[in-house]
Amino acid sequence: MNAILLVASGGAIGSVARYLVGVGMARAFGVAFPYGTLAVNVIGGFLMGLFIELLARRFEGSPELRLFIAVGILGGFTTFSSFSLDVAVLWQRGELAIALFYMLASVILSIGALFLGLWLARLTG
Repeated sequence: MNAILLVASGGAIGSVARYLVGVGMARAFGVAFPYGTLAVNVIGGFLMGLFIELLARRFEGSPELRLFIAVGILGGFTTFSSFSLDVAVLWQRGELAIALFYMLASVILSIGALFLGLWLARLTG
């Protein structure tokens, strides 16, 4: 139960941060391009890399801290950071073909699933 509370509380912080970045980017640059989404994905990936490296190599962080920050805050901020970490782990293990497959499959299937959902919803409405 403690793990769920750590992830949930971190997720709340990350979600609010994502919203605030989106609003700020829309005010600064307009809404013609998804600047907010791009910003949180890039920032989230950077922070995930920074945090995981510091946690693993310098600070010997606890599993609870990893749950709160990596899964909770950064997962709430952008799940793209988790996806990016998965790709990096596969790549660093030398599993380049699997990493490339995972990247392509994730992007193509996720966008395809979104369009399928749109299509199904439009059929019923």
